[in-house]
Amino acid sequence: MRAAILAACCATAHALSATQQKTIQRRQLGSSDLVVSDVCLGTMTWGKQNTLEEGVSQLNMAFDDYGINFLDTAEMYPVPTEAETQGATDKTIGEWLRRRGKRDDVVLASKICGASERITWVRDDGRGTRVTKRDMEEGVDASLKRLGTDYVDLLQIHWPDRYVPIFGADAYDASNEREYVSFLEQLEAMKDLRDAGKVRHFGVSNETPYGVCQFAAEAAKDGDLPEICSIQNSYSLLVRSDFENGLTEACSMTDVGLLAYSPLAGGILSGKYSGDEPPPGARLNLFPGFMPRYKQSLAKEAVNEYEKVAAAFGLSPAQLALKWCYTRPHVASTIIGATSLAQLRENVDAYFLDALPEDCEAAVADIYRRYRDPSKT
Repeated sequence: MRAAILAACCATAHALSATQQKTIQRRQLGSSDLVVSDVCLGTMTWGKQNTLEEGVSQLNMAFDDYGINFLDTAEMYPVPTEAETQGATDKTIGEWLRRRGKRDDVVLASKICGASERITWVRDDGRGTRVTKRDMEEGVDASLKRLGTDYVDLLQIHWPDRYVPIFGADAYDASNEREYVSFLEQLEAMKDLRDAGKVRHFGVSNETPYGVCQFAAEAAKDGDLPEICSIQNSYSLLVRSDFENGLTEACSMTDVGLLAYSPLAGGILSGKYSGDEPPPGARLNLFPGFMPRYKQSLAKEAVNEYEKVAAAFGLSPAQLALKWCYTRPHVASTIIGATSLAQLRENVDAYFLDALPEDCEAAVADIYRRYRDPSKT
């Protein structure tokens, strides 16, 4: 009954045109009792590409103008992460919450670092990051202090503690396996945080079908352990197969909702990289290796094809990419980020466009068949 009602609500919401609908619709997130907007405000640029006041302005626009109730941060933000700016994003959100004067109508999600020997400035003793009970408690306490609140609604493991080929890595290689914090210990740490009232629900990020199923299996053994209710993974016209070829089934069977991040593939699908030279401050230039990987792959060709489709149907490249992601049935919420209010408004307004015509969906599917994993080739 619950699933049927939610499906009907979602179908109705997506059928409404821009003239009929003025507020972002909401839905239940996985197995949790969280009701989140279809669009989530990402925050990773605040403190580096955006000032505190710019972040506050974005939050005001998202919540007051569009009815968005969901925002996502992380203890390591802003990115690229470094000791001098780490935590600035949380402090921006904390200042907005202080000025807002109310907390209950905000669904606040955060993320705790997975395993990293490089990120030595997040923990007090410079030991690097893991997801042990000690790390999770210390990380949550520090985040809550910066955010100026006594709880977060959703805590996510930012990336797995175990070896997983992510962030542009090639296929899984068993020889890279290492010791890792067990799924049981992670769930026990989550239970402690839940029982202490510091975290309401839990999720994962950059995770695999194996990870989702193992968390579900461990939780099923002990009814007092929390279940994960969400997965935050990259998902876009350029990055589809990793989720669709295994995680779609795993998440459906375990009632885990997808929080799709990078729906514009780091801005590539906005069309701003179509010229010979990227614009100043382009995000791909901020991360070592990202721009060369993009230029050496078939992604550029795929983007050119998607741009042609967008033009044929009177859409901008960003509108096509975002509307496509907003309307996928397995996406619980799409995380968007912006470095200006104008960009934020354009990204959110794409939600209110009419549904993509069947011919447009067919053209997108044809490109996908030809460029299934363009950034990896």
